Amino acid sequence: MAKSPLIQFRPVELPKTGTLVVFAGDNMALGEAARRVDGATDGLITSAAKAQGYKGKRFATMLLPLPRGMDVSALLVVGLGDLTKMKEADWTRLGGAVMGALPNGPQTDVTVFAETADGPLGAYQAADLALGLTLRAYSFDLYKSKKDDDDSAARTIAIALPDPHPAEIRWNAVQAIGEGVYLARDLTNEPPNVLGPVEFADRAAALRDLGVEVTIMEPEELARLEMRALLGVAQGSVRPARVAVMEWKGGPAEVKPVAFVGKGVVFDTGGISIKPAAGMEDMKGDMAGAAAVVGTMHALAARKAKVNAIGVIGLVENMPDGNAQRPGDIVKSKSGQTIEIINTDAEGRLVLADLLTYTIGTYSPRVVIDLATLTGAIIVALGHHHAGLYSDDDTVAAQLSDAGKATGDLVWRMPLSKDYDQLIDSKVADMKNTGGRWGGSITAAQFLRRFASDSTWVHLDVAGTAMGSPSTEISRTFASGFGVRLLERFVADFYEDGADAIPRGPAA
Repeated sequence: MAKSPLIQFRPVELPKTGTLVVFAGDNMALGEAARRVDGATDGLITSAAKAQGYKGKRFATMLLPLPRGMDVSALLVVGLGDLTKMKEADWTRLGGAVMGALPNGPQTDVTVFAETADGPLGAYQAADLALGLTLRAYSFDLYKSKKDDDDSAARTIAIALPDPHPAEIRWNAVQAIGEGVYLARDLTNEPPNVLGPVEFADRAAALRDLGVEVTIMEPEELARLEMRALLGVAQGSVRPARVAVMEWKGGPAEVKPVAFVGKGVVFDTGGISIKPAAGMEDMKGDMAGAAAVVGTMHALAARKAKVNAIGVIGLVENMPDGNAQRPGDIVKSKSGQTIEIINTDAEGRLVLADLLTYTIGTYSPRVVIDLATLTGAIIVALGHHHAGLYSDDDTVAAQLSDAGKATGDLVWRMPLSKDYDQLIDSKVADMKNTGGRWGGSITAAQFLRRFASDSTWVHLDVAGTAMGSPSTEISRTFASGFGVRLLERFVADFYEDGADAIPRGPAA
Protein backbone atom coordinates (compact mmCIF):
# COMPACT_ATOMS: atom_id res chain seq x y z
CA MET A 1 0.00 0.00 0.00
CA ALA A 2 1.22 3.52 -0.78
CA LYS A 3 2.53 5.46 2.21
CA SER A 4 0.58 8.35 3.70
CA PRO A 5 1.98 11.35 5.60
CA LEU A 6 2.20 11.17 9.37
CA ILE A 7 -0.69 13.16 10.85
CA GLN A 8 -0.43 14.51 14.39
CA PHE A 9 -2.69 16.71 16.52
CA ARG A 10 -1.01 19.28 18.77
CA PRO A 11 -1.85 22.34 20.85
CA VAL A 12 -1.56 25.70 19.12
CA GLU A 13 1.92 27.22 19.27
CA LEU A 14 4.12 28.95 16.73
CA PRO A 15 6.36 26.37 15.01
CA LYS A 16 10.11 26.79 14.93
CA THR A 17 10.65 25.20 11.51
CA GLY A 18 8.94 23.96 8.37
CA THR A 19 5.83 25.40 6.72
CA LEU A 20 2.99 27.08 8.60
CA VAL A 21 -0.53 26.98 7.13
CA VAL A 22 -3.29 29.41 8.10
CA PHE A 23 -6.80 29.87 6.74
CA ALA A 24 -8.52 33.03 5.56
CA GLY A 25 -12.22 33.54 4.99
CA ASP A 26 -13.90 35.95 2.60
CA ASN A 27 -12.25 39.38 2.55
CA MET A 28 -9.29 38.00 4.53
CA ALA A 29 -11.18 37.16 7.70
CA LEU A 30 -8.55 35.56 9.93
CA GLY A 31 -8.75 33.48 13.08
CA GLU A 32 -7.08 34.38 16.36
CA ALA A 33 -3.85 32.44 15.79
CA ALA A 34 -3.55 33.69 12.20
CA ARG A 35 -3.95 37.26 13.44
CA ARG A 36 -1.09 36.65 15.88
CA VAL A 37 1.04 35.42 12.99
CA ASP A 38 0.14 38.50 10.98
CA GLY A 39 1.19 40.68 13.91
CA ALA A 40 4.45 38.79 14.43
CA THR A 41 5.39 39.38 10.78
CA ASP A 42 4.52 43.10 10.71
CA GLY A 43 1.29 42.51 8.79
CA LEU A 44 2.82 40.24 6.16
CA ILE A 45 -0.39 38.31 5.50
CA THR A 46 -2.67 41.32 5.10
CA SER A 47 -0.16 43.40 3.16
CA ALA A 48 0.70 40.54 0.77
CA ALA A 49 -2.99 39.85 0.24
CA LYS A 50 -3.60 43.51 -0.62
CA ALA A 51 -0.65 43.60 -3.00
CA GLN A 52 -1.66 40.37 -4.76
CA GLY A 53 -5.41 40.98 -4.76
CA TYR A 54 -5.89 37.86 -2.64
CA LYS A 55 -9.26 37.79 -0.89
CA GLY A 56 -9.48 34.33 0.65
CA LYS A 57 -11.70 32.72 -1.95
CA ARG A 58 -12.48 29.03 -1.48
CA PHE A 59 -9.29 26.91 -1.84
CA ALA A 60 -7.28 29.83 -3.30
CA THR A 61 -3.70 29.83 -2.01
CA MET A 62 -1.00 32.39 -1.30
CA LEU A 63 2.54 31.15 -0.54
CA LEU A 64 4.90 33.50 1.30
CA PRO A 65 8.49 32.15 1.50
CA LEU A 66 10.80 32.98 4.43
CA PRO A 67 8.39 35.22 6.35
CA ARG A 68 10.26 37.91 8.25
CA GLY A 69 9.81 37.69 12.01
CA MET A 70 9.30 33.90 12.10
CA ASP A 71 11.55 30.86 12.08
CA VAL A 72 9.48 28.89 9.55
CA SER A 73 10.63 28.51 5.95
CA ALA A 74 7.26 29.35 4.39
CA LEU A 75 3.83 30.65 5.27
CA LEU A 76 0.88 29.28 3.26
CA VAL A 77 -2.50 30.99 3.32
CA VAL A 78 -5.47 28.95 2.08
CA GLY A 79 -8.89 30.44 1.44
CA LEU A 80 -12.18 29.26 2.93
CA GLY A 81 -14.47 31.60 1.05
CA ASP A 82 -17.89 32.18 2.58
CA LEU A 83 -17.78 30.03 5.70
CA THR A 84 -21.57 29.73 5.82
CA LYS A 85 -21.43 27.88 2.48
CA MET A 86 -18.80 25.33 3.51
CA LYS A 87 -20.36 21.89 3.20
CA GLU A 88 -19.18 18.84 5.07
CA ALA A 89 -17.31 17.39 2.09
CA ASP A 90 -15.50 20.71 1.61
CA TRP A 91 -13.34 20.16 4.70
CA THR A 92 -11.79 17.12 3.06
CA ARG A 93 -11.31 19.07 -0.16
CA LEU A 94 -9.68 21.84 1.89
CA GLY A 95 -7.11 19.36 3.17
CA GLY A 96 -6.37 18.34 -0.39
CA ALA A 97 -5.97 21.97 -1.43
CA VAL A 98 -3.48 22.50 1.41
CA MET A 99 -1.41 19.46 0.47
CA GLY A 100 -1.38 20.45 -3.19
CA ALA A 101 -0.07 23.94 -2.41
CA LEU A 102 2.76 23.00 -0.04
CA PRO A 103 6.24 23.90 -1.32
CA ASN A 104 8.11 21.29 -3.35
CA GLY A 105 11.62 20.13 -2.66
CA PRO A 106 13.14 18.51 0.42
CA GLN A 107 10.29 17.80 2.78
CA THR A 108 10.01 19.53 6.14
CA ASP A 109 7.40 19.44 8.84
CA VAL A 110 4.09 21.24 8.32
CA THR A 111 1.90 22.89 10.95
CA VAL A 112 -1.72 23.73 10.16
CA PHE A 113 -3.56 26.20 12.39
CA ALA A 114 -7.00 24.57 12.20
CA GLU A 115 -9.20 27.58 12.78
CA THR A 116 -11.51 30.00 11.03
CA ALA A 117 -12.50 33.54 11.94
CA ASP A 118 -15.30 31.96 14.00
CA GLY A 119 -12.95 29.81 16.07
CA PRO A 120 -11.16 26.46 16.00
CA LEU A 121 -12.41 23.57 13.86
CA GLY A 122 -14.45 20.86 15.53
CA ALA A 123 -13.28 17.27 15.84
CA TYR A 124 -15.04 16.08 12.68
CA GLN A 125 -13.88 19.03 10.61
CA ALA A 126 -10.28 18.63 11.75
CA ALA A 127 -10.31 14.89 11.05
CA ASP A 128 -11.83 15.48 7.62
CA LEU A 129 -9.14 18.07 6.95
CA ALA A 130 -6.53 15.45 7.85
CA LEU A 131 -8.21 12.94 5.56
CA GLY A 132 -7.98 15.39 2.67
CA LEU A 133 -4.29 15.94 3.35
CA THR A 134 -3.77 12.18 3.30
CA LEU A 135 -5.79 11.48 0.15
CA ARG A 136 -4.05 14.23 -1.83
CA ALA A 137 -0.64 12.87 -0.78
CA TYR A 138 -1.35 9.51 -2.45
CA SER A 139 0.81 8.57 -5.41
CA PHE A 140 1.42 5.35 -7.30
CA ASP A 141 5.05 5.17 -8.32
CA LEU A 142 5.81 1.58 -7.33
CA TYR A 143 7.14 0.76 -10.80
CA LYS A 144 9.22 3.91 -11.34
CA SER A 145 12.94 3.29 -11.07
CA LYS A 146 13.40 7.00 -10.37
CA LYS A 147 10.99 8.35 -7.78
CA ASP A 148 9.56 11.86 -7.79
CA ASP A 149 11.48 14.33 -5.63
CA ASP A 150 8.25 15.58 -4.05
CA ASP A 151 7.47 12.68 -1.74
CA SER A 152 4.47 14.04 0.17
CA ALA A 153 4.30 10.87 2.24
CA ALA A 154 7.59 11.84 3.89
CA ARG A 155 5.99 14.84 5.60
CA THR A 156 4.92 15.08 9.21
CA ILE A 157 1.83 17.27 9.41
CA ALA A 158 0.69 18.70 12.74
CA ILE A 159 -2.88 19.97 13.00
CA ALA A 160 -2.95 22.56 15.76
CA LEU A 161 -6.03 23.01 17.96
CA PRO A 162 -6.58 24.48 21.44
CA ASP A 163 -7.79 21.03 22.56
CA PRO A 164 -6.50 18.45 20.07
CA HIS A 165 -7.73 15.36 21.95
CA PRO A 166 -11.30 15.04 20.48
CA ALA A 167 -9.96 15.41 16.94
CA GLU A 168 -7.26 12.84 17.65
CA ILE A 169 -9.91 10.36 18.80
CA ARG A 170 -11.99 11.01 15.69
CA TRP A 171 -8.89 10.63 13.49
CA ASN A 172 -8.38 7.10 14.77
CA ALA A 173 -11.59 6.14 12.93
CA VAL A 174 -11.15 8.39 9.91
CA GLN A 175 -7.61 7.16 9.33
CA ALA A 176 -9.02 3.68 8.74
CA ILE A 177 -11.22 5.13 6.00
CA GLY A 178 -8.20 6.72 4.37
CA GLU A 179 -6.41 3.37 4.48
CA GLY A 180 -9.39 1.78 2.74
CA VAL A 181 -9.27 4.40 -0.03
CA TYR A 182 -5.52 3.87 -0.43
CA LEU A 183 -6.07 0.12 -0.72
CA ALA A 184 -8.78 0.54 -3.36
CA ARG A 185 -6.56 2.93 -5.32
CA ASP A 186 -3.56 0.61 -5.12
CA LEU A 187 -5.57 -2.34 -6.39
CA THR A 188 -7.05 -0.37 -9.28
CA ASN A 189 -3.72 1.18 -10.26
CA GLU A 190 -1.83 -2.12 -10.35
CA PRO A 191 -0.88 -3.31 -13.87
CA PRO A 192 -2.84 -6.32 -15.11
CA ASN A 193 0.24 -8.53 -15.49
CA VAL A 194 0.81 -8.14 -11.74
CA LEU A 195 -2.75 -8.27 -10.43
CA GLY A 196 -4.62 -11.27 -11.79
CA PRO A 197 -7.57 -13.02 -10.13
CA VAL A 198 -5.32 -15.12 -7.90
CA GLU A 199 -3.21 -12.17 -6.78
CA PHE A 200 -6.29 -10.02 -6.16
CA ALA A 201 -7.78 -12.79 -4.02
CA ASP A 202 -4.55 -12.90 -2.02
CA ARG A 203 -4.85 -9.15 -1.36
CA ALA A 204 -8.40 -9.66 -0.10
CA ALA A 205 -7.23 -12.52 2.10
CA ALA A 206 -4.83 -10.12 3.84
CA LEU A 207 -7.87 -8.61 5.60
CA ARG A 208 -7.68 -11.58 7.94
CA ASP A 209 -5.06 -9.58 9.81
CA LEU A 210 -7.85 -7.16 10.81
CA GLY A 211 -10.20 -9.90 11.99
CA VAL A 212 -12.13 -10.33 8.74
CA GLU A 213 -13.10 -13.91 7.91
CA VAL A 214 -12.09 -14.50 4.30
CA THR A 215 -13.00 -17.45 2.10
CA ILE A 216 -11.43 -17.86 -1.34
CA MET A 217 -13.34 -20.04 -3.80
CA GLU A 218 -11.56 -21.62 -6.78
CA PRO A 219 -13.05 -22.84 -10.09
CA GLU A 220 -13.93 -26.32 -8.83
CA GLU A 221 -15.94 -24.85 -5.96
CA LEU A 222 -17.53 -22.26 -8.25
CA ALA A 223 -18.59 -25.03 -10.63
CA ARG A 224 -20.10 -26.97 -7.73
CA LEU A 225 -22.01 -23.82 -6.78
CA GLU A 226 -23.24 -23.56 -10.40
CA MET A 227 -21.73 -20.12 -11.04
CA ARG A 228 -21.72 -20.81 -14.77
CA ALA A 229 -22.28 -17.19 -15.85
CA LEU A 230 -19.19 -16.06 -13.94
CA LEU A 231 -17.09 -18.99 -15.14
CA GLY A 232 -18.18 -18.36 -18.72
CA VAL A 233 -16.46 -14.97 -18.61
CA ALA A 234 -13.25 -16.51 -17.27
CA GLN A 235 -13.03 -19.45 -19.68
CA GLY A 236 -11.04 -17.53 -22.31
CA SER A 237 -8.18 -16.78 -19.92
CA VAL A 238 -5.37 -18.99 -18.70
CA ARG A 239 -5.72 -17.23 -15.35
CA PRO A 240 -8.33 -19.05 -13.24
CA ALA A 241 -11.30 -17.30 -11.66
CA ARG A 242 -11.62 -16.61 -7.97
CA VAL A 243 -14.44 -15.46 -5.71
CA ALA A 244 -13.48 -13.88 -2.39
CA VAL A 245 -16.01 -13.68 0.44
CA MET A 246 -15.15 -11.33 3.31
CA GLU A 247 -17.16 -11.37 6.55
CA TRP A 248 -16.86 -8.72 9.25
CA LYS A 249 -18.84 -9.63 12.36
CA GLY A 250 -18.92 -6.44 14.40
CA GLY A 251 -22.60 -6.46 15.33
CA PRO A 252 -24.92 -8.78 17.24
CA ALA A 253 -24.97 -12.29 15.79
CA GLU A 254 -28.73 -12.21 15.24
CA VAL A 255 -28.62 -9.04 13.09
CA LYS A 256 -28.48 -9.65 9.36
CA PRO A 257 -25.53 -8.11 7.51
CA VAL A 258 -25.25 -5.41 4.92
CA ALA A 259 -23.67 -6.84 1.79
CA PHE A 260 -21.40 -5.35 -0.85
CA VAL A 261 -20.81 -7.13 -4.15
CA GLY A 262 -18.04 -6.08 -6.52
CA LYS A 263 -17.22 -6.68 -10.16
CA GLY A 264 -13.57 -7.71 -10.37
CA VAL A 265 -12.66 -8.05 -14.04
CA VAL A 266 -8.91 -7.66 -13.64
CA PHE A 267 -8.52 -6.97 -17.35
CA ASP A 268 -11.20 -6.66 -19.99
CA THR A 269 -10.31 -7.07 -23.65
CA GLY A 270 -13.99 -7.43 -24.46
CA GLY A 271 -13.45 -11.09 -25.29
CA ILE A 272 -14.51 -12.20 -28.78
CA SER A 273 -16.39 -8.88 -29.06
CA ILE A 274 -13.00 -7.25 -28.67
CA LYS A 275 -12.62 -3.61 -27.74
CA PRO A 276 -10.78 -1.07 -29.90
CA ALA A 277 -7.06 -0.93 -29.16
CA ALA A 278 -7.03 2.77 -28.26
CA GLY A 279 -7.40 3.15 -24.52
CA MET A 280 -7.64 -0.58 -23.80
CA GLU A 281 -4.84 -0.23 -21.26
CA ASP A 282 -7.35 1.48 -18.97
CA MET A 283 -9.24 -1.79 -18.70
CA LYS A 284 -6.88 -2.75 -15.89
CA GLY A 285 -9.35 -0.67 -13.87
CA ASP A 286 -12.38 -2.81 -14.68
CA MET A 287 -12.05 -4.28 -11.21
CA ALA A 288 -12.53 -0.95 -9.41
CA GLY A 289 -15.90 -2.08 -8.03
CA ALA A 290 -14.26 -5.06 -6.35
CA ALA A 291 -11.43 -2.80 -5.17
CA ALA A 292 -13.96 -0.51 -3.51
CA VAL A 293 -15.55 -3.47 -1.73
CA VAL A 294 -12.17 -4.61 -0.37
CA GLY A 295 -11.35 -1.04 0.66
CA THR A 296 -14.70 -0.68 2.42
CA MET A 297 -14.26 -3.94 4.30
CA HIS A 298 -10.79 -2.75 5.37
CA ALA A 299 -12.21 0.56 6.60
CA LEU A 300 -15.01 -1.10 8.60
CA ALA A 301 -12.73 -3.69 10.16
CA ALA A 302 -9.87 -1.28 10.89
CA ARG A 303 -12.16 1.06 12.83
CA LYS A 304 -13.98 -1.88 14.47
CA ALA A 305 -17.38 -0.91 13.08
CA LYS A 306 -20.33 -2.18 15.08
CA VAL A 307 -22.00 -3.82 12.12
CA ASN A 308 -22.16 -7.16 10.36
CA ALA A 309 -20.92 -6.72 6.80
CA ILE A 310 -20.29 -9.06 3.89
CA GLY A 311 -18.08 -8.31 0.90
CA VAL A 312 -18.24 -10.62 -2.12
CA ILE A 313 -16.07 -10.06 -5.20
CA GLY A 314 -15.88 -12.02 -8.45
CA LEU A 315 -12.39 -12.01 -9.98
CA VAL A 316 -11.99 -12.95 -13.64
CA GLU A 317 -10.10 -11.95 -16.75
CA ASN A 318 -11.99 -11.50 -20.03
CA MET A 319 -9.77 -12.74 -22.87
CA PRO A 320 -10.42 -13.89 -26.50
CA ASP A 321 -8.67 -17.25 -26.82
CA GLY A 322 -9.89 -20.41 -28.53
CA ASN A 323 -11.89 -21.42 -25.48
CA ALA A 324 -13.53 -18.03 -25.00
CA GLN A 325 -17.27 -17.51 -24.72
CA ARG A 326 -18.92 -16.60 -28.04
CA PRO A 327 -21.76 -14.29 -29.07
CA GLY A 328 -24.76 -16.58 -29.45
CA ASP A 329 -23.84 -18.84 -26.54
CA ILE A 330 -26.49 -19.49 -23.92
CA VAL A 331 -25.43 -19.95 -20.30
CA LYS A 332 -27.43 -21.02 -17.29
CA SER A 333 -26.82 -18.79 -14.29
CA LYS A 334 -26.69 -19.91 -10.67
CA SER A 335 -30.25 -18.65 -10.28
CA GLY A 336 -31.40 -21.09 -12.96
CA GLN A 337 -32.24 -18.30 -15.41
CA THR A 338 -30.70 -18.63 -18.86
CA ILE A 339 -28.80 -15.86 -20.63
CA GLU A 340 -28.17 -15.42 -24.34
CA ILE A 341 -24.74 -13.86 -24.90
CA ILE A 342 -25.14 -11.07 -27.45
CA ASN A 343 -21.90 -9.27 -26.69
CA THR A 344 -19.02 -10.80 -24.74
CA ASP A 345 -17.97 -7.28 -23.72
CA ALA A 346 -21.08 -7.11 -21.53
CA GLU A 347 -19.37 -9.48 -19.14
CA GLY A 348 -19.47 -7.71 -15.79
CA ARG A 349 -23.20 -8.23 -15.38
CA LEU A 350 -22.69 -11.98 -15.88
CA VAL A 351 -20.22 -12.01 -12.99
CA LEU A 352 -22.52 -9.96 -10.77
CA ALA A 353 -25.57 -12.08 -11.61
CA ASP A 354 -24.10 -15.18 -9.98
CA LEU A 355 -22.62 -13.20 -7.09
CA LEU A 356 -25.96 -11.60 -6.29
CA THR A 357 -27.72 -14.95 -6.31
CA TYR A 358 -25.05 -16.44 -4.05
CA THR A 359 -24.92 -13.51 -1.62
CA ILE A 360 -28.67 -13.15 -1.21
CA GLY A 361 -29.25 -16.88 -0.94
CA THR A 362 -26.46 -17.41 1.57
CA TYR A 363 -26.71 -14.37 3.84
CA SER A 364 -30.22 -12.85 3.42
CA PRO A 365 -28.70 -9.37 3.85
CA ARG A 366 -30.62 -6.33 5.06
CA VAL A 367 -29.46 -4.55 1.92
CA VAL A 368 -27.19 -5.63 -0.93
CA ILE A 369 -25.25 -3.06 -2.94
CA ASP A 370 -23.27 -4.01 -6.02
CA LEU A 371 -20.55 -1.79 -7.47
CA ALA A 372 -19.21 -2.12 -10.98
CA THR A 373 -17.44 -0.22 -13.70
CA LEU A 374 -20.25 -1.59 -15.77
CA THR A 375 -20.99 0.64 -18.76
CA GLY A 376 -19.58 3.44 -20.83
CA ALA A 377 -23.19 4.56 -21.18
CA ILE A 378 -23.20 5.91 -17.62
CA ILE A 379 -20.32 8.22 -18.55
CA VAL A 380 -22.35 9.52 -21.49
CA ALA A 381 -25.25 10.16 -19.11
CA LEU A 382 -23.48 11.55 -16.04
CA GLY A 383 -19.87 12.27 -16.98
CA HIS A 384 -17.20 11.68 -14.36
CA HIS A 385 -18.68 13.41 -11.33
CA HIS A 386 -21.59 11.17 -10.29
CA ALA A 387 -22.00 7.41 -10.17
CA GLY A 388 -25.28 6.03 -11.44
CA LEU A 389 -27.55 4.68 -8.69
CA TYR A 390 -30.32 2.20 -9.43
CA SER A 391 -32.77 0.89 -6.85
CA ASP A 392 -36.45 0.18 -6.27
CA ASP A 393 -36.11 1.29 -2.64
CA ASP A 394 -36.61 5.03 -2.13
CA THR A 395 -35.31 4.99 1.44
CA VAL A 396 -32.00 3.30 0.68
CA ALA A 397 -31.52 5.41 -2.44
CA ALA A 398 -31.97 8.56 -0.35
CA GLN A 399 -29.57 7.24 2.30
CA LEU A 400 -26.86 6.65 -0.28
CA SER A 401 -27.49 10.05 -1.83
CA ASP A 402 -27.06 11.69 1.59
CA ALA A 403 -23.86 9.70 2.23
CA GLY A 404 -22.57 10.80 -1.17
CA LYS A 405 -23.19 14.47 -0.47
CA ALA A 406 -21.51 14.17 2.93
CA THR A 407 -18.37 12.53 1.56
CA GLY A 408 -18.13 13.91 -1.97
CA ASP A 409 -18.59 10.45 -3.51
CA LEU A 410 -21.63 11.66 -5.41
CA VAL A 411 -24.41 9.47 -6.83
CA TRP A 412 -27.39 10.24 -9.05
CA ARG A 413 -30.49 8.08 -9.14
CA MET A 414 -31.39 6.67 -12.53
CA PRO A 415 -34.69 5.12 -13.66
CA LEU A 416 -35.85 1.50 -13.66
CA SER A 417 -39.06 0.41 -15.37
CA LYS A 418 -40.72 -2.39 -17.35
CA ASP A 419 -40.23 -0.38 -20.53
CA TYR A 420 -36.47 -0.75 -20.16
CA ASP A 421 -36.69 -4.28 -18.78
CA GLN A 422 -38.34 -5.69 -21.88
CA LEU A 423 -35.37 -4.58 -23.97
CA ILE A 424 -33.34 -7.48 -22.55
CA ASP A 425 -35.93 -10.17 -23.29
CA SER A 426 -34.54 -12.90 -25.55
CA LYS A 427 -36.32 -15.05 -28.12
CA VAL A 428 -34.23 -18.10 -27.28
CA ALA A 429 -33.42 -17.71 -23.55
CA ASP A 430 -34.82 -16.03 -20.45
CA MET A 431 -32.88 -12.88 -21.23
CA LYS A 432 -29.99 -11.50 -23.26
CA ASN A 433 -26.98 -9.75 -21.82
CA THR A 434 -27.41 -6.47 -23.70
CA GLY A 435 -30.41 -4.37 -24.58
CA GLY A 436 -29.00 -2.40 -27.48
CA ARG A 437 -27.31 0.97 -27.71
CA TRP A 438 -29.87 3.23 -26.08
CA GLY A 439 -30.09 3.43 -22.30
CA GLY A 440 -27.23 0.98 -21.97
CA SER A 441 -26.57 1.61 -18.28
CA ILE A 442 -30.28 1.29 -17.50
CA THR A 443 -30.71 -2.01 -19.31
CA ALA A 444 -27.60 -3.33 -17.56
CA ALA A 445 -29.22 -2.44 -14.23
CA GLN A 446 -32.47 -4.09 -15.33
CA PHE A 447 -30.46 -7.22 -16.06
CA LEU A 448 -29.02 -7.24 -12.54
CA ARG A 449 -32.44 -6.56 -11.04
CA ARG A 450 -33.56 -9.98 -12.29
CA PHE A 451 -31.01 -11.61 -9.97
CA ALA A 452 -31.78 -9.57 -6.86
CA SER A 453 -35.05 -11.45 -6.16
CA ASP A 454 -37.09 -9.63 -3.50
CA SER A 455 -34.12 -8.20 -1.62
CA THR A 456 -33.41 -4.55 -0.91
CA TRP A 457 -30.94 -3.98 -3.72
CA VAL A 458 -28.85 -1.13 -5.11
CA HIS A 459 -26.64 -1.08 -8.17
CA LEU A 460 -23.90 1.55 -8.48
CA ASP A 461 -22.38 2.03 -11.92
CA VAL A 462 -19.01 3.59 -11.12
CA ALA A 463 -17.42 3.47 -14.58
CA GLY A 464 -17.03 7.24 -14.71
CA THR A 465 -15.97 7.86 -11.12
CA ALA A 466 -13.70 5.00 -10.01
CA MET A 467 -11.14 4.90 -12.82
CA GLY A 468 -9.85 7.51 -15.21
CA SER A 469 -11.73 10.12 -13.22
CA PRO A 470 -10.73 13.79 -13.37
CA SER A 471 -8.18 15.32 -11.02
CA THR A 472 -9.68 16.88 -7.90
CA GLU A 473 -8.33 18.40 -4.70
CA ILE A 474 -8.03 14.89 -3.20
CA SER A 475 -7.42 12.57 -6.16
CA ARG A 476 -4.62 12.82 -8.72
CA THR A 477 -4.13 9.31 -10.09
CA PHE A 478 -5.96 6.99 -12.46
CA ALA A 479 -7.80 5.39 -9.54
CA SER A 480 -9.91 7.56 -7.23
CA GLY A 481 -10.96 4.92 -4.70
CA PHE A 482 -14.57 5.96 -5.27
CA GLY A 483 -17.09 4.09 -3.18
CA VAL A 484 -15.08 3.45 -0.02
CA ARG A 485 -16.02 6.68 1.75
CA LEU A 486 -19.55 6.47 0.36
CA LEU A 487 -20.25 2.98 1.69
CA GLU A 488 -18.47 3.51 5.00
CA ARG A 489 -20.58 6.61 5.66
CA PHE A 490 -23.74 4.81 4.55
CA VAL A 491 -23.04 2.09 7.12
CA ALA A 492 -22.04 4.52 9.88
CA ASP A 493 -25.11 6.73 9.52
CA PHE A 494 -27.84 4.20 8.85
CA TYR A 495 -26.84 0.62 9.70
CA GLU A 496 -24.26 0.66 12.45
CA ASP A 497 -25.22 -0.07 16.05
CA GLY A 498 -23.76 2.19 18.72
CA ALA A 499 -22.07 4.65 16.36
CA ASP A 500 -20.63 7.70 18.12
CA ALA A 501 -22.70 10.85 18.13
CA ILE A 502 -20.30 13.77 17.73
CA PRO A 503 -22.45 16.37 15.90
CA ARG A 504 -21.58 17.32 12.36
CA GLY A 505 -22.83 20.88 12.47
CA PRO A 506 -20.85 24.05 11.61
CA ALA A 507 -18.72 23.73 14.76
CA ALA A 508 -18.34 19.95 14.64
